[in-house]
Amino acid sequence: MNIYQHFRDEILSIVDELASQNVIPAGMDTGRITVEPPREAGHGDMATNAAMVLSKAAGMKPRDLAAVLSERLNTIQWVHETEIAGPGFINLRLESPYWHQRLEEILQNGTAFGDSTLGRGETVNVEYVSANPTGPLHVAHARGAVVGDVLASLLEKAGYAVTREYYVNDAGAQVDILARSAYLRYREALGEKIKEIPKGLYPGEYLIPVGEALAEKYGDQWLGADEEAWLADIRSFAAILMMDEVREDLKSLGIDFDVFSSEKTLVEKGAVEGVLEQLEKMDLIYTGVLEPPKGKIPDDWEPRPQTLFRASQFGDEVDRALKKSDGTWTYFATDMAYHLDKFQRGFKSMINVWGADHGGYVKRMKAAVGAVTGGEGELDVKICQMVHLKKGGEALRMSKRAGTFVTLSDLIGEVGRDVVRFMMLTRKNDSQMEFDLDKALEQSRDNPVFYVHYAHARCRSVLRNAATEWGDDTISPSALAAADLSLLTDPSELDLIKVMAAWPRMVENAAEAHEPHRIAYYLNELATLFHALWNKGNDDARLRFIITGEPALTIARLALVQGVATVIVSGLQVIGVSPVEEL
Repeated sequence: MNIYQHFRDEILSIVDELASQNVIPAGMDTGRITVEPPREAGHGDMATNAAMVLSKAAGMKPRDLAAVLSERLNTIQWVHETEIAGPGFINLRLESPYWHQRLEEILQNGTAFGDSTLGRGETVNVEYVSANPTGPLHVAHARGAVVGDVLASLLEKAGYAVTREYYVNDAGAQVDILARSAYLRYREALGEKIKEIPKGLYPGEYLIPVGEALAEKYGDQWLGADEEAWLADIRSFAAILMMDEVREDLKSLGIDFDVFSSEKTLVEKGAVEGVLEQLEKMDLIYTGVLEPPKGKIPDDWEPRPQTLFRASQFGDEVDRALKKSDGTWTYFATDMAYHLDKFQRGFKSMINVWGADHGGYVKRMKAAVGAVTGGEGELDVKICQMVHLKKGGEALRMSKRAGTFVTLSDLIGEVGRDVVRFMMLTRKNDSQMEFDLDKALEQSRDNPVFYVHYAHARCRSVLRNAATEWGDDTISPSALAAADLSLLTDPSELDLIKVMAAWPRMVENAAEAHEPHRIAYYLNELATLFHALWNKGNDDARLRFIITGEPALTIARLALVQGVATVIVSGLQVIGVSPVEEL
């Protein structure tokens, strides 16, 4: 249960009741009413802006309306007291038994605690990674992969029907470069000495096995042949092998896609012509000449008539070209067709996770989606900024195998899958990230991965010790469910429950904002409070979790510990990280 939404509903009921009694006007807009944690914990358990957002429509001063609302709020079950603060905020303090019930709810629901019906089964397409099949995935891909995958899991927990999709860019010039690079390695596999990789081709050693596979499949069939003869076959062969490697890399990161869509297939079935025909009927395509690009004008730029999309009618700065000078489609044209294809498959809501170099592409794609879907489709783009790797205080050198970058498999080999997944969420996606490999493995409070794992391991240690000293029945679900939770009275214990009780709200808010990093932040906050309570128990024996001679209090505190472990596991499941039993 989202406790903040529950009390918001209570406030809305009070507003309706006051309107029915002619205390305030009926039909006021209540959409901006919020119930949230107060900015400072000392101000109470919850705060609402209801009086301030309704005062003008009610014809009352905010504090006067707050007084009327507070009087009614004080009659609601579990409200201990209210306080009017500042210009008209209302702070609420809730009775301790309310928080004890929330812990009971956690124990009853297990890791399903936090599951929400917010999405009401709405279909959402989350497209991420979508790297060109021209080489192994690298560290920047890893960030987008984690952000996209965790966002998909978060939306599922919030009640959405999510499809994870990878768009294979297998029809552009980059795949032709892949084919030429693979052909070079094919010649090498057949005994030709390759001294230096020509500029413009991919230099990585990852293409050596591709060349060997080509030699095994085709023998010397293509040796010395014109490019026109072998380009299509080798392009297809190499792209398939590269995608096999991409799938293996993703699997090692714990990622499985529901759909792999092919740009090549899309183009071959005439989807681009189809979307352009649709836009032409809507008078959204014309022949025109674009202004020169801002800044330094390229040497090869020249004003020429082009097929243009009226992107500026949909919020873009300028109209956009749909054909290149050689008559082939631009990436933008095929991307328009691809997003129309998504929409036609039933996805009105689309989320794309892109790399830092795609920031300038967002407005035009939002314009395109608005146009091709008649305004029914919605596209949200999450840009993932660069990741800078450090080891030993220095920037990590590139991978010899990749040639120009550090691969995802290299990174996982250094720190492990779970560390990669968690660390990629320790900064918001649109912020630059420094990934220090040494700190990622450090067992200290400064390492959020370790700190959260350590909190769960400590929980499990307490429960194992209790079973050893008091018997397995002590920590059984039935025993913990029957615990007298009213014995949990210390402010530190109640504060811990309050943070756990906020988990459903965290899930819903993070899902609505499309911000999966909030989950990692929340888990770190919960771990911090638990470690603080642990340390208090070291200083004050009365606050220890297991107290000889006080079985009722011990079982209540074991229920608290189990609650913490449960919420941590629930959060880690969203992130795709396995909890550890001991460290």
